[in-house]
Amino acid sequence: MSGAKRHKYIFVIGGVMSGVGKGIATSSIGTILQAKGFSVSLMKIDPYLNVDAGTMNPTEHGEVFVLNSGLETDQDMGNYERFLGRDLLPEDYMTSGMVYQHVIEKERALGYKGKFVEAIPHVTDEIRGRFLRAAEVSQSDISVIEIGGTVGDYQNFLFIEAARVLRLRQPADVVFVLVSYLPVPGTIGEMKTKPTQTAVHQLNSYGIQPDFIIARGPVALDGKRKEKLAVWCNVEAERVISAPDIESIYEVPLNFEKENLGNLLLQALSLKTRRRRDGLEKWKKFVSRAQSAKEEVKIAVIGKYFDTGDFILSDAYISVIEAIKHSAYALGRKPALAWLNAKDFDPKSDDGSGKAMAKEVATLRDFDGVIVPGGFGETGIEGKIKVIQFARENKIPYFGLCYGMQLAVVEFARHVAGLKDANTTEINKETPYPVIDIMPEQKKHMAAGKYGATMRLGAYPCVLKPGTAAFKAYVGSKSGNYKLKTENYKLISERHRHRYEVNPEYIAALEKAGLIFSGASPDGVLMEIAELPRRAHPFFLGTQFHPELQARPLAPHHLFTAFLKAAAERGKKR
Repeated sequence: MSGAKRHKYIFVIGGVMSGVGKGIATSSIGTILQAKGFSVSLMKIDPYLNVDAGTMNPTEHGEVFVLNSGLETDQDMGNYERFLGRDLLPEDYMTSGMVYQHVIEKERALGYKGKFVEAIPHVTDEIRGRFLRAAEVSQSDISVIEIGGTVGDYQNFLFIEAARVLRLRQPADVVFVLVSYLPVPGTIGEMKTKPTQTAVHQLNSYGIQPDFIIARGPVALDGKRKEKLAVWCNVEAERVISAPDIESIYEVPLNFEKENLGNLLLQALSLKTRRRRDGLEKWKKFVSRAQSAKEEVKIAVIGKYFDTGDFILSDAYISVIEAIKHSAYALGRKPALAWLNAKDFDPKSDDGSGKAMAKEVATLRDFDGVIVPGGFGETGIEGKIKVIQFARENKIPYFGLCYGMQLAVVEFARHVAGLKDANTTEINKETPYPVIDIMPEQKKHMAAGKYGATMRLGAYPCVLKPGTAAFKAYVGSKSGNYKLKTENYKLISERHRHRYEVNPEYIAALEKAGLIFSGASPDGVLMEIAELPRRAHPFFLGTQFHPELQARPLAPHHLFTAFLKAAAERGKKR
């Protein structure tokens, strides 16, 4: 490879505890290097045995993030796309399940020509091959690869070993970054470095010396502890990067740059910046807008994936949360989000008098807008329908995402179109009016109990109907990451994750009652967007797709912006 362009790799590994911020660190490193003129690809490695994230409960592992390709991935991939401002590829995601499945299938097909197949070297060779293929497909200069889990976990050892071998073969092209936590015990009142020292020693036992330490903690790292980590962990003091807790994840790249992390990484990889001007200028403006936003817009998120012991798990809706922020900041507003459990609005959860539920529903008047995000299953569904009905009748801006659109159709069918007891067959297979039903080609898979990868997944085109709220949001907005694909500005592309659709048999009856299907598949069979006209409601719109998956800090999603604008207008009137 003498004289040829050599691809560079940065591996991000976690120390001390999970949830330390590896994903945001990886995203921020990518943002910084991209701002310095390099093409960057980000890769996530999840050590679990699931082939993808599609079958995992959101309360177990957070949101499932879907790529354009339809691959169901970890929520960190969403942060990667948001920070880079571009779409990622299926090669940018890897799980133990994917790797083992490929190795076993190859062995069954005699791909190893009768050899004794072992974890080392065959599994690690497959992992390393995926590093190389991802770099080749992306055509990037630098790969930043996050290895999930914490150093010391046996689940991620083979991935770390594959990275070690890559460094052994390309020592000048590989850098290791340890993201570790430095606690400040309340009874001691002093930041302790020993847990991070232990994490480094554990990594050393794998044959890897970290080149950088990102020191996470509740407060900034002081000079004394930087020096202590440098001495005991064999890392230059300037390469120990302070990463204190901050209000917004979007400030992290700017904080890293204050510590000169970007230039230090390039120096470690024998690279020089390609851009003289400040490549983070737009990012700084976005952060500044976020920090200066003072006037609140109050949004209620009605979900059901909140229960995890005594805690509220907002990670189940992280892309929705971030999409709200992006659009709110663009409008100069500060989003004030409230997590309302759909079960609390369910008539079945009441004491029978109806008073408790009526009081709960009445609290919705205190909000400027209501969102019902995606989900699956029966829990809390009647509560969501009650919320949708209240928002529609009281003209509170409403935005339904996937299941939120389907339930809006159910609510409208029941209470406006006169289709009493209408429902989705996901909940009631015997409903007299199945206004939402499963796609015919998937019924045989469901009958056989095959639930993995049976949904409509990934990017699909949608034709917009001129003159509607959806059309005006996409075409009338100057912001966003959309390039409408036809001369008459009607075709968009959005990401999906669902099995059920609006039943074509009921479209005419619903439209006659006043519901507008403002977006549909190019063949007109699948309904993608449903809304009420502006004369009937200030903003009542649902999407079969997930617009939150394509919202970006520097390119807010059109529909979220239109919803937040309507909510802000309600806030002014209130």
